[in-house]
Amino acid sequence: MSAPEQSRAEARCIFCKIFRKESPATEVLRTGDALVFKDTNPQAPTHLLVIPKRHAAHLGEFVDAAGNDEIAELFKLASLAGREYGRDGYRVVVNEGRDGGQTVFHLHLHVLSGRRLTWPPG
Repeated sequence: MSAPEQSRAEARCIFCKIFRKESPATEVLRTGDALVFKDTNPQAPTHLLVIPKRHAAHLGEFVDAAGNDEIAELFKLASLAGREYGRDGYRVVVNEGRDGGQTVFHLHLHVLSGRRLTWPPG
C-alpha cells in the first residue's frame, strides 16, 4: 500500500481512531505501541481486543512491516489481559479475512474468557 493510501486507511479506520482517542472505548491497558479495550459486542463474559498502533489490515501485513518489539508487545498485552481477566483460562483469537470472520480490517487479537470455551469454535 502506498503512503497516501495508508494514510487514508488510517484516517477512516475505527481502531486507529480509538487508538488516537478520537472514538470512545473502554480501555484496559495501553502502551506506546498497543492498546487493550473492551469489545462492544462481546462473545464471552470477558471479551477484550488488543490492537497495534501500527495500522495493518491483516496479520501477515503487520508481521512484514513491524519489528520484533512491536509483535512481542501485542502478544505480551494479550497475555497480560488474559491472565488478569481470565478466571481459569482464556483464548486468544485472530480472525483473518472475511472467511475467517474479520469485520474490522485493522489487525486485532480477541481475548476471550469468563466461561468454558468449547472446541471447535465455529
